[in-house]
Amino acid sequence: MEFYLQFCGSEFFGDAANPAPCCHRLTLLQNLYSLSTKIASTFRFTVLDQRLSFCSKLCFAIGGAPNQVAGSATAFFLQIYLLDVAQINPFQASMVLFIGKAWGAMTDPVVGFFITKSKWTRIGRLMPWMVGCTPFVVVSYFYLWFVPPFTNGRFIWYLGFYCLYQTLITCFHVPYSALTMFLSADQKERDSATAYRMTLEVLGTLVGAAIQGQIVASAHTLKHCPHHNMSTGHLGNGSGAEIVKRIVYMIAAGVIGGVFLICTVVMFLGVKERDDPYISKTEKQIPFHKGFILVMRHSPYLSLTAAFLFISVAIQLVQSNFVLFCTYAVDLRDHFQNIVLTILVSAVVSIPLWQWFLERFGKKTAAFCGITWIMPFTVMLVFIPNLVVAYVVAVSSGLSVAASLLLPWSMLPDVVDDFRLANPHCKGFEAIFYSFYVFFTKFAAGISLGVSTLCLEFAGYDTGACRQPAQVAYTLKLLIGAAPVAFIVTGLLILLFYPISEDLLDSLFSACCFPLVVL
Repeated sequence: MEFYLQFCGSEFFGDAANPAPCCHRLTLLQNLYSLSTKIASTFRFTVLDQRLSFCSKLCFAIGGAPNQVAGSATAFFLQIYLLDVAQINPFQASMVLFIGKAWGAMTDPVVGFFITKSKWTRIGRLMPWMVGCTPFVVVSYFYLWFVPPFTNGRFIWYLGFYCLYQTLITCFHVPYSALTMFLSADQKERDSATAYRMTLEVLGTLVGAAIQGQIVASAHTLKHCPHHNMSTGHLGNGSGAEIVKRIVYMIAAGVIGGVFLICTVVMFLGVKERDDPYISKTEKQIPFHKGFILVMRHSPYLSLTAAFLFISVAIQLVQSNFVLFCTYAVDLRDHFQNIVLTILVSAVVSIPLWQWFLERFGKKTAAFCGITWIMPFTVMLVFIPNLVVAYVVAVSSGLSVAASLLLPWSMLPDVVDDFRLANPHCKGFEAIFYSFYVFFTKFAAGISLGVSTLCLEFAGYDTGACRQPAQVAYTLKLLIGAAPVAFIVTGLLILLFYPISEDLLDSLFSACCFPLVVL
């Protein structure tokens, strides 16, 4: 196009020695008008064709909600379920949580590799993965909350079904995340769809905790405890209290499984996957391992990933041990489900606040303000364990949870833009940034879950007992107070070395947009 315009300019004006004749100029003007009309009509068709309706965006967002519903339920309640309902010992529970998370982390790049090799079908290239694995996800999730009739092999049962669930949910989540790029070629439409997705995912987290918490709350009240501190394991597997606990957890699993099926059907009916119009058919791609090395050498990515790795471990420690803490350390077992609900409501409400804050004061400043907010309040709950303080801590913790969810996904695109400018000839490495960020955070979360449950084993946790020794309460206070603070401080110190400031972001924006203006 540029060459044609230069050629037309020389032909239109001619030169000083040989000016172009008027009839020649008229012919060129007609050709240019015809060409510009075709380009304009093609552009209008492309923009209109790529525009997403409200229904499509909403259906796409609904498709991502069930993953967060199930993830929220497992994050808050799986640990206490394994210890008090399934009644496996703390060491075995720590192995289930760690190996399951680590297995899920390892399956992310593997599933991504196989998806890139998938062929296009009538319903798309990614949609068959999500639709095909959904029934198996529901079955594996239900049996994860089912207590088998035998006792000796329960560790293998839960380890197997947790790893299976992690594999299947990866087969759903990886293609769902990539589906954003195949909704539309218009960047603004994709950004709008992503905003819908984030809103529904946070609401899904809230719904998951609400469904699970309200249904299973009765399983952890003192009315099921004998007056003496006898372990419920001594009461026999057929005791009425144990049967009630198992039934309510299975009911919650069935409800969440039904939500998963309904949301997937809605997404399948309401979302149309498009083929990638910009994929290179002839250009030879750089091998995966070389791209991985380039990404891992990019210092802004390393500092951002390392910082939020420690921060996510801190949030995971609070999230996974909070129900145990309320039950055994501060005697709030009758209120924990409402406190968890308060945390998530606060997170949902504060996301627009943090979006405004990062636009007004910058992303790095927002990260420091948002993440540090949780530290004094969790320590306050450890030293002042009463109901009013618990709700104050819940509201403040929700603010930090929202910041920890929003900011890394807001800062990663800036890192990708910086990488593109530093490596202008490298293309198609965006997936490496996102998939390995998820890999590292999942792996770290698995380690933190395993180690925290192992600490309870060393503290003398009595599986199935209604009351725990004082050392267990002390350990839970450390896992809720001191340990998260240490991880957050470490993460924020690493974040100090994150080099992308707001001035640099303006430069990146100008550098990325200038070639488009020239072309």
